[in-house]
Amino acid sequence: MADATLTGAEFKKQLRAGAPKMGLFLNAHSPTLAEQLSHSGYDWLLVDTQHGPMGYERLSAMLSGISNGFAKSMVRVAGFQDRAGIQQALDMGADGVLIPYINSADEARQAVSCTRYPTTGTRSVYFPQRSMNKGGLLGYAGSANDNVIVALQVETASCIQNMAEIAAVPGVDILFLGQNDLCMSMGLYEKYEFPHMYTSPELQAATQTLVDQARKNNVILGLFLFGTSRVGEFLDKGFTFISIGNDLHHVLTQSGAYVKELESIAKDKGKVWTRRPTALI
Repeated sequence: MADATLTGAEFKKQLRAGAPKMGLFLNAHSPTLAEQLSHSGYDWLLVDTQHGPMGYERLSAMLSGISNGFAKSMVRVAGFQDRAGIQQALDMGADGVLIPYINSADEARQAVSCTRYPTTGTRSVYFPQRSMNKGGLLGYAGSANDNVIVALQVETASCIQNMAEIAAVPGVDILFLGQNDLCMSMGLYEKYEFPHMYTSPELQAATQTLVDQARKNNVILGLFLFGTSRVGEFLDKGFTFISIGNDLHHVLTQSGAYVKELESIAKDKGKVWTRRPTALI
C-alpha cells in the first residue's frame, strides 16, 4: 500500500534522488475505476481533463476515490491559461497538475504562478476545501507551495527550442515528455513510417536537449509511454516519473489478451471463433 503520510515535497525529493514513480493516466470519467486503480500498486494517477470527458463534479469524485488508495493524484488541465482548472484541481485535493502545451518561459511562469499562493504566485486562498480538511487552512496553505507538484508538458518544437529558459523557471518540478505530440510538432509523422519516428535521430536529439537542461536545473524528468517495453531505456536516461499508458488502453490490451486466448482455445477444440474488430492497432 502507498504511504499515506508521504508529502508532495518528499515525493519530489525521492524522484530527484532517482527513485522511480510509476503511474497511469485516467481518461474514463469513472470514480469507481479511479479508486480501484489507486489500490493497484501505481505510485500516482493522473486524471486527464484535457482529453477525458469529466467535468468538475466528476473530477471531484475521482480525486476522492484516488485518495482512498493513497496514490498521489495529478490532474492534466487545459493549459497554462486554465487558471480555473488549476484552482479547482488543487482545491479538490489534487497533489499536483500537469500543464500541457508549454512553448515559452513566459508561459511556464504563468503556469507556475497559478499553482502557488502569494507572494510566490497568484493562487487564490479559500476555506473550507477538501485540500484543507486534514491540515486546516494554515496547515495546508503554509506548506502548499512546497508540496504541490508542478509538471509542464514538453510536446512542441518551440518548447524544445526554448528548453534552456523553460527549465530554469523557478517552481517547475517536472518536465514531462509527450513523444506523440512532439513528433507531430516536429513533422516526424510525415517524414517517417510509423513507428520509426519514435527512434528517429531528430526525436533523440530533442530528448537529449530536454535531459541536459533538466539535469542542469535539478528538474525531474517524466514521460508518457504505452506499455513497458521502453521503460528501462528511459530509466537509464534519468526519467523517474513515468506513465505506462492510460486506463482505457489497459482495458483494451487486457481484453485483447483474453480474446486472443479465446481464439486459440476455440481453435484447439475444433470450433470457429474470431474476435470482433478491435480499436487496438
